[in-house]
Amino acid sequence: MNFSRRNFVASASTLLATSATMARAKSGVVGPGPAGSGPGPAMVSKPVVQPLAPDLVRSSGVRPDLFVSAMDALDRHGARLKRDRIGIVDFGAHSSQPRFHLVDLSSGQTRSLLVSHGSGSDPAYSGWLERFSNRPGSNATSEGAYATAQYYTGKHGRSQRLIGLDPTNDNAMDRAIVVHSAWYAEPDMIEQHGKLGRSQGCFAFPFADLDTVFAHLGEGRLIYARKMGAGAGASVLA
Repeated sequence: MNFSRRNFVASASTLLATSATMARAKSGVVGPGPAGSGPGPAMVSKPVVQPLAPDLVRSSGVRPDLFVSAMDALDRHGARLKRDRIGIVDFGAHSSQPRFHLVDLSSGQTRSLLVSHGSGSDPAYSGWLERFSNRPGSNATSEGAYATAQYYTGKHGRSQRLIGLDPTNDNAMDRAIVVHSAWYAEPDMIEQHGKLGRSQGCFAFPFADLDTVFAHLGEGRLIYARKMGAGAGASVLA
C-alpha cells in the first residue's frame, strides 16, 4: 500500500495531537553502538521522516496504538538503529493473518506478511499468542524491540540474527531467536489447519517472503513485537 508524501505532510498536525513522540522528525548521524553491543551501521545519514498519521496508519493495516508504541521504541533505541524502515509485529492478531508489517517511514509504503510465533507462546496451538517469555528453553516469543544483525546460513537456510534491546527480550542472542523461513509458516498450513505452525520463538516466514524481509530491513533496523488492541492481554512467563 502506498501513500503520497503530500498526504503525510497534510496529516502531520493530526499526529502531533496524538503522539508528540511520533512528531519528532530527526536528522543527523548514527554511529555504531558501544563495543560488543551489536550492529550499529557505520556513520549513515538519517533521513528526515514525515510520520504516518493515525488515519493512514489505520488504512495501512497497522494498529495506530501499536505504531505509536513502535515509534517510541525507535526513539528510545535510536542511537543503534537506522530510522528509514522498520518491521512491526502485531501479536494481537491470529497467526492466519498477515501481521508482520514492513513499514517504509520515508515513502509510506507498507507490506504485511505472515509470521509464526513460538510454541511456548501458544501451548494449546490455537493460533493465538497467549504469553511471552524471555527465558531460555521456553520456546516462546519475546516481546519488545529488536535490532536486526548479521546474516548467516543455518539449519533453516539463510537466516538473520537479532539483538534484543529490552529487558523483555535481551536473551534473544543466547536463545538463538532469529529471522528465517520454514515449511510450517507457508500459506498452505492455513488452508489445512486454519493457522500457521509454531517456531521455537523465532520469526519464521514463508520461503517466498524471506528475501522481501531481508531487503526491507537489512542490518541495524528495528523489529518491534508486541500484543495490543483486539486479543491483547498476553501473560509473561518468568
